[in-house]
Amino acid sequence: MKGFEKHFKMNEEDAIRFIREKTDFFGKNARLNCEEIGDGNINYVFRVTDQDTARSVIIKHGDKVSRTGGSQVSTDRNRIEAEILKLEGELAPGSVPEVYLYDPVMCCLVMEDLKDYKNMRYELIEHGIFPGFAEHIATFMAQTLIGTTDVIMDAGEKKELAGRFINRDLCRVTERLVYTEPYRNLEGKNVLIPENREFLEEMLYGDPALRLEAAKLKEEFKNKAQALLHGDLHTGSIFVKQGSTKVLDPEFAFYGPIGYDVGNVLANLIFAWANGKVTMEEGQEKEAFLGWLEETIEAIPDLFAAKAKRIIEEQHREPMADTEGFADWYVKDILADTAGVAGLELNRRIVGSAKVKDIAGIEDRVLRVQAERICVLTAKELIMGRKEKFFRGSDYVRMIKQNGEKMRKETGIL
Repeated sequence: MKGFEKHFKMNEEDAIRFIREKTDFFGKNARLNCEEIGDGNINYVFRVTDQDTARSVIIKHGDKVSRTGGSQVSTDRNRIEAEILKLEGELAPGSVPEVYLYDPVMCCLVMEDLKDYKNMRYELIEHGIFPGFAEHIATFMAQTLIGTTDVIMDAGEKKELAGRFINRDLCRVTERLVYTEPYRNLEGKNVLIPENREFLEEMLYGDPALRLEAAKLKEEFKNKAQALLHGDLHTGSIFVKQGSTKVLDPEFAFYGPIGYDVGNVLANLIFAWANGKVTMEEGQEKEAFLGWLEETIEAIPDLFAAKAKRIIEEQHREPMADTEGFADWYVKDILADTAGVAGLELNRRIVGSAKVKDIAGIEDRVLRVQAERICVLTAKELIMGRKEKFFRGSDYVRMIKQNGEKMRKETGIL
């Protein structure tokens, strides 16, 4: 039986031994069971449960290679996640799970089990509606992102924090998957469905102007150390129940452009909208679901902008930040980045290897073609028009509805 003095890839039995040895979360004689519930590409996630009390805890364990591709990844990622969850819990109380322990040898993060919550991506695929979500996520992003800039923090403290969150390996993954492969198809890694191959190759690989804008955005991602990002803020990293939202999985965290997080949230809501648009039968349920998504997509950038400006105006430590017009300029720059990143995320999830179930899970290939085209048409407009057009949430809604209508006229399907 292995001890925990040296790293190895754990299984369910190891997870039970780990929780007994490293914590007093359960009683000494508790009857424990364990299941591996992870569905991500990198880590293993174990739920350990007391069979008598139903009390449970989550262990997130990192191996030295990714669980799907077998590529080498730094085990420091879970240390980053543990530290950022604690910081986010301070900046935005109640918005993230509580962290109980981080073990650097086993790359294990022990944290609160959100078993009363559901994965938002899967809830949206089932056309769930969560009326308070826009307010929750906008508050979380404003408090955690603006709160870690050197507009609010001491500049020296911010630089020290940035050094603790250098995330070389996972940033390299993002640079390749999000900013490069969708526009170059390096090593043939992109995965296109045959029915859309010609359309997507023309729209993405065959557009040098789009490639140039993607290259500019990649330089910003690599060099704009603006705030401490979640780094992977999609609906699969958000858990929801009626009246409450929790954000998980910040293992991609690093100091980067704020719009990267905001844009990811918006893009993943657009995936849900495209899914509902093409798969749902006409009627009250479809109208309610799409209507709520449109209201949410419209509200998030507007709420975030208002909250961000208020934080800057009320909490700034940078003396030049009280200059008239500074807060407006700062937030407008974030919104331009937001639109660009939303477009990048839409494209990479359509053509890249890391797809989203909202779109890839559409079984009817004709309908999937339409959903993919809505997303890519929207993506191009967001990327190309990010500095001129997309400074209000209504700009996003107007565009997705126009692209949905365009697909309806072209195909007669929607």
